[in-house]
Amino acid sequence: MDWDDYRYFLAVERAGSVLGAARRLGVNHTTVLRRIAGLEKRLGVRLFERLRTGYTPTAAGEELREVAQRVEHALLSAEHRLAGQDLQLSGIVRVTTTDTLFRGLLLPRLPEFRRLHPRIQLQVIGTNQLANLTRREVDVAIRATNRPPDNMLGRKIGVARWAVYGARAYLDQRGDDLSFDQYDWIGLDETLAHLPEYPWLERHVPPERIVLRLNNLLHKIDLVKHGHGVALLLCFLAEPEPGLLRLTEPNPLFDTDIWLLSHPDLRQVARIRAFTEFIARCAAADPLLQGGLLKPRSRERD
Repeated sequence: MDWDDYRYFLAVERAGSVLGAARRLGVNHTTVLRRIAGLEKRLGVRLFERLRTGYTPTAAGEELREVAQRVEHALLSAEHRLAGQDLQLSGIVRVTTTDTLFRGLLLPRLPEFRRLHPRIQLQVIGTNQLANLTRREVDVAIRATNRPPDNMLGRKIGVARWAVYGARAYLDQRGDDLSFDQYDWIGLDETLAHLPEYPWLERHVPPERIVLRLNNLLHKIDLVKHGHGVALLLCFLAEPEPGLLRLTEPNPLFDTDIWLLSHPDLRQVARIRAFTEFIARCAAADPLLQGGLLKPRSRERD
């Protein structure tokens, strides 16, 4: 028996397609096809119905899924227990976080962490999706959320606050004490409609004043810096920018807790504990991640 065949099977079942499974596994889609075909040939049954909408398990596939998932869970539980015995400050720590937290929290501190722990290798996965810590896709997750998962070991390390900012050159032309409908605005598109900013902008800014919409928070701050308009920005990213001026105080409606999460079975792994404690100390010492600000509002500047 080759467990990898069953790993490929579970990836296709979870993704619903060969291409999705290939992306999840980091392999070519032909490799996935070959593995599934080989497993079906060895077992003598079809495991999937190949539909136009994707791959759907057959009755045999559903039976195999139940068994394979139990085996996977048992293997991962054993791996967690063994990993918990690792007391060496060396090895790989897989970290997932968002682009914004990578730029505002991780990036400035990585050189210091490397200096303190040269034998620990970090693998950073930048995504807005919470990778699965239970299946050990990652070891640590750093997320801005007010609803952290109950089954993860975590602690709140800060708060993300939001305020309206504009570029100094843009505001010198328009003025920094205007009503919202007198500015050009940069907003979010429908893919980020779940964020509080989206309905807030719809209520407070006329639609014709929203000149650009996008689905990337880092791109939004870059557009504001280049004078395309004003926008709600993360304070921990916008405050250090010398060319940006804050037009409002942070709105508590948008406050989001920043959480440092890991699997409970990994809490005693030395390399993971070293990383999480380092990040927690850095966040605690950063006034912007603790709700503070660096500069007054634009109308209060000299």
